[in-house]
Amino acid sequence: MAKKSAVEKNNRRRMLVARDAAKRAELKAIAKNPNLDLEDRFAARLKLAELPRNGSKVRIRNRCEMTGRPRAYYRKLGISRIAIRDLGSAGQIPGLTKSSW
Repeated sequence: MAKKSAVEKNNRRRMLVARDAAKRAELKAIAKNPNLDLEDRFAARLKLAELPRNGSKVRIRNRCEMTGRPRAYYRKLGISRIAIRDLGSAGQIPGLTKSSW
C-alpha cells in the first residue's frame, strides 16, 4: 500500500488539472498561434507560467486504484500487476487465468 500522502497529492493534482484545463488550453492556443502579435503571445506565455505547476497534466502519476502503487500499472484495468494477480487468483477478473510453467 502506498503512502496516503502520495495518493492524496496525486488526487489534488487531478483536481487542479480538471479545474485549470480550459484556461491552460486557451493560453496555449494563443501562445502557439503564429498569426498573433509577438507581445500577445509572450503575455500568454507569462500567464501560463503563473498558473500552478501541479495543474499541468504531465504531473499526474498513474496509480493503482486499489493499492496506490505507482509502478507496473495497467492502463486498461487501472490497477497494478500485483492487484491483477490477486483478483485473478480469486476469480474476480473474467477471462483471466493464472499461468505457471
